[in-house]
Amino acid sequence: MISGHFIVYTADQMRFLIPLAYLNSDIFKKLLEMSKEEFGLPSDGPITLPYRAVFVEYIFFSIGRGSIAGDLQKAWLLSITTTGHCSSSSLCQERRDDQLLVH
Repeated sequence: MISGHFIVYTADQMRFLIPLAYLNSDIFKKLLEMSKEEFGLPSDGPITLPYRAVFVEYIFFSIGRGSIAGDLQKAWLLSITTTGHCSSSSLCQERRDDQLLVH
């Protein structure tokens, strides 16, 4: 693993190498909080985010570019919070991801 990074997985088992700097992002903090609520704290396994890779990749791309700020960040946080948790159902997961990508 590269120094200054950590690994997370998505609900569909895709692996992402994440810079530690992303821990400063409110959106990423919310994703970690949701992971804790849905999957619990991993004692010896990976962190799993409750979204599919396509959505997580888009968020990480936006965070990396610094393009999530102000009203857009508030809208994403609201969307993430209000869509609910349903990663155990692939159909529900797809619907939730599609809704969030619109914002």
